[in-house]
Amino acid sequence: MIIVLTSEKPLSNEAMQINDLFAHGLKILHLRKPTFTIDGYRALLDQIDAKYYNRIMIHQFTELTNEYRLRGIHLQEQARWDLEDAIDVTIKIYQDKGFAVSSSFHSKEAIMDCKADFEYVLLSPVFESISKKGYTGKGFDVNDLDVTVIGMGGINESTLAETYALGFKGVGILGGVWNTEEPIQNFIQIKKANDQLTKIDN
Repeated sequence: MIIVLTSEKPLSNEAMQINDLFAHGLKILHLRKPTFTIDGYRALLDQIDAKYYNRIMIHQFTELTNEYRLRGIHLQEQARWDLEDAIDVTIKIYQDKGFAVSSSFHSKEAIMDCKADFEYVLLSPVFESISKKGYTGKGFDVNDLDVTVIGMGGINESTLAETYALGFKGVGILGGVWNTEEPIQNFIQIKKANDQLTKIDN
């Protein structure tokens, strides 16, 4: 499984590039724009081909999930903490409507302690982050976890094999796509390498 997270900053021709990623086989995009208002999210979504909405997980303004019939919602760590005892009810509400729910973690222990029924979880940083300087990789080994854990942080073509060897079921990519000269070509190369490693159609 490959997941691409959008750049936190607005990019030129961003919707066009997102459409290109989907056209080249991206199955899940995490839409994360911390500085955007809800109308900023709408403006970007309106430029993305509607046939791809069911591949988009949104990080903010979860009401847009229903408005655009997106794939689902992603709860970042703070959002998950804020829900406290309401986490299970919140997940069930979205799941009952046919939406997926995922969440972010920054330690293996936190995943083990959390009993919530997420479709998958993002764990970072596995390696030194490409997009956030100073985030030292922790090389988490998750082979013993019975959870779908997606590795993030320093993921690119050269770190894929080690990521899967550590027990991750997929990879989340941010800097490995957007911090490059040719984002689409880099995604294509990573996907090709990923397909060869996993022997499945991602």
